[in-house]
Amino acid sequence: MTNLLGPLPPSRGTWWREGAVVVAAFVFCLLGGVMQVDDTLSAPKPVAYVIAVVSCAVLPWRHRSPAGAVAATTACGMLVQPLGLLLTPLIVAPVVMTAYSFAVRTGRRVASVVLPASAVLLVAPTPFFGDLSWKDASRMAAVAAFPLVAGVLGNSVQNRRAYLAAVEERARWAEDDRESEARRRVAEERVRIARELHDLVAHQITLANAQATVAAHLFDSRPEQTRKSLGELVATTSDALDDLRATVGLLRQSGDPAAPGEPAPGLSRLPTLLDSFRRAGLHVSLHEEGTARPLPPGVDLTAYRIVQEALTNVTKHAGSTCTASVRLAWLSERVTLTVADDGHGGATRTGANRAPGYGLIGMRERATAVGGLLSAGSGPEGGFLVRAQLPLPPARDAARSANRGEAGEAR
Repeated sequence: MTNLLGPLPPSRGTWWREGAVVVAAFVFCLLGGVMQVDDTLSAPKPVAYVIAVVSCAVLPWRHRSPAGAVAATTACGMLVQPLGLLLTPLIVAPVVMTAYSFAVRTGRRVASVVLPASAVLLVAPTPFFGDLSWKDASRMAAVAAFPLVAGVLGNSVQNRRAYLAAVEERARWAEDDRESEARRRVAEERVRIARELHDLVAHQITLANAQATVAAHLFDSRPEQTRKSLGELVATTSDALDDLRATVGLLRQSGDPAAPGEPAPGLSRLPTLLDSFRRAGLHVSLHEEGTARPLPPGVDLTAYRIVQEALTNVTKHAGSTCTASVRLAWLSERVTLTVADDGHGGATRTGANRAPGYGLIGMRERATAVGGLLSAGSGPEGGFLVRAQLPLPPARDAARSANRGEAGEAR
């Protein structure tokens, strides 16, 4: 694990990887120590083992102190020729590895100074140990080039990691901003609607209360005045209803059709809703568990709207050719609605790349308003999953509430 602000030691699970790196460096270094000028191999000298062991022993510390590791391995490389060994790219393998780690964990300016200095120091003792041939010159060039190439690769890895970290940070900030903006807009809309409703309802209800009080006071003594007060009360309540309709109507778009005069939809119209999505190309199935029970009008409407919004999101985000399933589980105290899609028809939605949106906020608020809960996120088998748990009243209360709702709609 790498931290751009400072090196971190390897975790316990990566010790095997560190051991493999050290063993590979030891093998390369020892192999370079037995090579001869004519590219043949000789019996390893004790000094070759010493160089390999000492230079590879500092490799595990290249994460904690990359500069110290580069200095130690470079010093070992400078001792190769004075100790009678042939300086080859293989014998400086520990220098190459520490140069890569140093470039990953330090800035470009520091690496551009330290690594060329290390390459120069590796080949600096060569002129003092005999004349240089063209073959020797090419070998020295390769020895000096290997740490520099490792430094370039390490710097590229550092830039890539910094870029990915910046992208992740921007994505996280963008997601937080979208959530904050959604909450802010919902809160502003609530405040505006509350202010409008308070202004008109408080005025009209106060006036209606005063007119009703006058009518009750004059009911026996002055019937004509009572009749007049009741007429004014009817006009006042009518105006209040008109104002309420106008205020709530502001929430609709200007091009929306007028509200139908039919009863509010519920789960009884769920098959019709699913057929409409099937005609649009969405493969959707319905599964029901338990015994269905009549729901109060508010809960019934909430359940219908949640299924409608969830399937609309499936068509919008996952594509109309994917597969979705709607499951209703009727329990003793609640009904659970689950809408899931496989995400194969389009872009899969995840917590990382999909903003919560106003649809999910609206569904969650609908569920909370009737005392339920709603959760949404990635499904266990991919795709997206919306699950709502809505409370169920006792059987008698549910039937009585449903009857009252039907009577109110009939009126």
